This record gives sequence, structure tokens and C-alpha cells, in this order.
Amino acid sequence: MRLGRKGWNNVIIFSMLIMIFFLNGWHKQFLSGEQEPTLQGVLPTQSFVLTLSFVDQKIERIGTSWRTTAIKKDVPVFWQPSEQQLQELVNIWQGIQLPVVNESVVFNPNAPLFVATFELAGESLPWVYLLYKGNNQYYLLEKSTQRVFALDITIATQLFPSFDFSQSGSN
Repeated sequence: MRLGRKGWNNVIIFSMLIMIFFLNGWHKQFLSGEQEPTLQGVLPTQSFVLTLSFVDQKIERIGTSWRTTAIKKDVPVFWQPSEQQLQELVNIWQGIQLPVVNESVVFNPNAPLFVATFELAGESLPWVYLLYKGNNQYYLLEKSTQRVFALDITIATQLFPSFDFSQSGSN
């Protein structure tokens, strides 16, 4: 191959660029390796909760305090909280950060164990969270963005105090 000085310079320049791109991509892939799942806030940062609804009860902000009402009349509510417990529950939801699960998670998407629905100030649509159990672990699916969070039974009982986890069975 007979190239002039200008041709060889171009070959060297392009081969160096290709090598830089290759090594840069390889470097990022090599160092990333197995990372721990990233922690993300469940609710948007600085969100202002107006209501939190479970299947059996609705928790709503009244001024600076909270109250709960049964959703269905004549149906007993599993959890009878005080106003302080209601505030703590909302604070837990607002502050909790859970690991986001990236790989496909095995659970039945048609059979959530429990549902939590939030109405946030400034949001036109409610934020819906579905609790699932699969692979001997609990998962929280945020419906609009399809983010899946992994959580253990301790955190699940904190987030869903009105759910009876003894009846959730084992998968």
C-alpha cells in the first residue's frame, strides 16, 4: 500500500481515535462491573402529600394535621392509627429510599398484594404503588414510571401498616 505522508498521517489519526473510543468504552465497562442497585426516593423529592389511600382507608391532610376514614362503610379497618402515627407514615413514604431492581423480576403483575395511592400537590394524576411478593422478597411497583423497588418485610410493614402480612402466603 503506497500512501503519501498526508495519507499515513490520516491513518494514524483515525487509528488513534478508534483506539481512544475503544479504551474509553472498555474502561467504563470494566470499572462498572457488578454495582449495587442504586437507591432512589419512592416519592418525588419535595413532594407535598395531600392524601394517601389504601384499599381499606383514606388518610388525608386537614390543615396541618391528618385524619383517616374508612373507604367502605361497615368494613372493619385493620389499622387504627393516632394522628402522630399518620404523620410518621407519611414521613416514611416521603423520606424512604429503596434499591431499584433493574433485572426482570418474577412476580404475577395481575395479583398485587396491596395498593397505595398518593395525591400530591401540583400533580394532576395520582401516584400508584403496588406491593407484590415474589422470589421470597417484596417488590414495590410505581405504576406510572414502571420502576420496581426491592424491599424486605420490615420496610413493607412500615409502608403498608393496614395490610395483614401473615395472610400474604409464601411464594
